Amino acid sequence: MLRSRGKQISLKTIKKLDAFPKISDAYIETSPVGGILSIVSWAVIIWIVYSEVTFYLDARFKFRFIPDTEFDSKLKMNIDITVAMPCRNLGADIVDSTDQPVLQFDPITEESTWFELSTIQKLHFDAISRVNTNLREESHALQDLLWRSGYSSLFGDMPPRDDSPNHPPDACRFHGTLWLNKVAGNFHITAGKTIDLAQGHFHISTNAFGGNVNNFSHRIERFSFGDPSPGIIHPLEGDEKITNEGVYQPMTYDDCAMLYQYFIEVVGTEVSTMRVPRLSTYQYSARGHERPVDHAKGSHGVPGIYFKYDMSALRVKVTQERDSSLPTFLARLCAIVGGVYVTVGMLSSFLQFVVNILLCRWGYEKESLLTLANGETKISSTAPSVSFSTPPSDGISDATLIEK
Repeated sequence: MLRSRGKQISLKTIKKLDAFPKISDAYIETSPVGGILSIVSWAVIIWIVYSEVTFYLDARFKFRFIPDTEFDSKLKMNIDITVAMPCRNLGADIVDSTDQPVLQFDPITEESTWFELSTIQKLHFDAISRVNTNLREESHALQDLLWRSGYSSLFGDMPPRDDSPNHPPDACRFHGTLWLNKVAGNFHITAGKTIDLAQGHFHISTNAFGGNVNNFSHRIERFSFGDPSPGIIHPLEGDEKITNEGVYQPMTYDDCAMLYQYFIEVVGTEVSTMRVPRLSTYQYSARGHERPVDHAKGSHGVPGIYFKYDMSALRVKVTQERDSSLPTFLARLCAIVGGVYVTVGMLSSFLQFVVNILLCRWGYEKESLLTLANGETKISSTAPSVSFSTPPSDGISDATLIEK
């Protein structure tokens, strides 16, 4: 019968492998300096650990530029614009580099309305205008907050009108969604309806037959590209242009023949954050220009509202990433706790050394514990380097000196 030659592993064997031996309380000396530094060290450790945890959970946004290779995809345009002219005198159209009549496939909705807003509508639109103006000009630091908010839109839709003016509708609202080719184009609203011919498209203007309707005062409630996404601000939303200081009634051609132009650069944006798993959308930058049309003074052109857009060759990739992995984060926490603990221990030893010097205790006599053969103990004040023996008396053997 074979016998096992290996030793059986027991609790005593495991104890011998203890790399963290414990020190008896009899050999531990406490001091006021050490107590104060212990409290300070724990406060420092808690504060640093809290900062590290907050920094780890606060994932940062990273923006990268990559080439836009989605040539065959369509560009989604969302518009909601009100012009201070009746719908029968206006026409909207899009002309792009492909010369394809976009509005024949995706007609835009025209709705007769009043240009002057009700009280509730005016409060809503003024809030949009103030916020967008502030974000464009001052509060650029709110970008991260908007990306983290998770709200695809800061405002809802325009509230319905709660009253009806006592005159017929004097404005036209253009709203809807258009699918465009990803090429340069021109979306415009001008006087007269659009007629598409083989040579191009034309606008039959009532002004050519003696009409006096050319008030292109307008209000932009929505103008965006792609699907809504948190963090993206559409700079033209909340913009309002008033011809001749807000006079809405019909005026003569010379008084209000204005040409409004918006030059727009559309940038594809790919969003992949913790709140938005994956979304492909667009953002844009815009510059506005306006001038009166006066042929006698050399200022030529066709009055109207023109949105000239072009596509950027680059896309923006927005990701939300943490600066380190979980194992690295845990290792950093351990290094912080251990580093503070060791540093405070060294500081405590140094301060205790200084205190002993100041109190002239450097050469003080240490108390010693005298253990006799009969098991009795007594405290001795001799220096720790002294050893002695006593003659045996009544069976008492030599005494040994044990330093406390």
